[in-house]
Amino acid sequence: MAPVDHEKEHPVAAYGYAARDTSGHLSPFKFSRRATGERDVTFKITYCGICHSDLHLMKNDWGNSSYPVIPGHELVGIVTEVGSKVTKYKVGDRVGVGCLVQSCRSCANCEDNLENYCPRKIFTYGSNNLDGTITYGGYSNFMVCDEHFIVRIPINLPLDGAAPLLCAGITVYSPLKYYGLDKPGMHVGVVGLGGLGHMAVKFAKAMGLKVTVISTSPNKKVEAIERLGADAFLVSHDTEQMRAAKGTMDGIIDTVSAAHAVIPLLALVKTNGKVVLVGLPEKPLELPAFPVIMGRKLVGGSCIGGIKETQEMFDFAAKHNITANVEVIPIDYVNTAMERLLKSDVKYRFVIDIANTLKP
Repeated sequence: MAPVDHEKEHPVAAYGYAARDTSGHLSPFKFSRRATGERDVTFKITYCGICHSDLHLMKNDWGNSSYPVIPGHELVGIVTEVGSKVTKYKVGDRVGVGCLVQSCRSCANCEDNLENYCPRKIFTYGSNNLDGTITYGGYSNFMVCDEHFIVRIPINLPLDGAAPLLCAGITVYSPLKYYGLDKPGMHVGVVGLGGLGHMAVKFAKAMGLKVTVISTSPNKKVEAIERLGADAFLVSHDTEQMRAAKGTMDGIIDTVSAAHAVIPLLALVKTNGKVVLVGLPEKPLELPAFPVIMGRKLVGGSCIGGIKETQEMFDFAAKHNITANVEVIPIDYVNTAMERLLKSDVKYRFVIDIANTLKP
């Protein structure tokens, strides 16, 4: 693949907000996107969600950022142009792009609709594109993307609340389905009540599950049960509560990205129970063999979802009227939003009003 070329000019002028260095500070940035290709869909971005991984990439926390970084992989909007060979979409359609804009399309994963596990996948921002340029994300005025990686946003879902489903939604929907934790009557625990966690509660309840939220914050109990519909709430550092719930759950979706103990979670699941990690702690987690072996338990992981499953997730969300709880902000508030995100001061996802506040 060609080396990254930050200077190459595409024919269509674009603008957005970018981070230029590890400070992560975002400011106006002019750049360019490619013209609409024969299999491309171009759409005006109306809203873009803010994911915690945006913060990591802006600050180079993972050591692989390439500046400038225009974040954003929860982008939705209205189609303005389609290529001559596009068959699925037309001008005026409501669409979205999640974490991926390309994959090899030929490996076993791609053939199995698991583009998210393709070894040559290209992320929506910060990735080396096919033409050697860097990909730029949704904190910008429009997007051009191969139609295969576009999803349709059902008409009954408001675009602002639908945007975070492109990452937070599919990240929890996919493991519930894949690990068989979607059968009515099952008991599932959700660790962490943030952007991912609150979506896990909503999807699990729509699937007919009993849901227990597990959190370090006792003050989230009312929110979890009365507003989000969880059935129970455990304070993870309350030994009596954790002991009383031992062996009661079929599975757990662990959304926490901070360092935390997995062993107490293994105690909560039944024999053959599953603890699925979807958060990304920066330090390795401790996992002794004994509690896994003695209960024939499984510790698994899951990373977003393929395009087909993402569309399935949106259709399920539309059927059950599921959207994210969002705080809509103007683009010039984005740096303050990042500071608040670091403090978990949002319920539960910031969404940037791109259409009304991003001006050249």
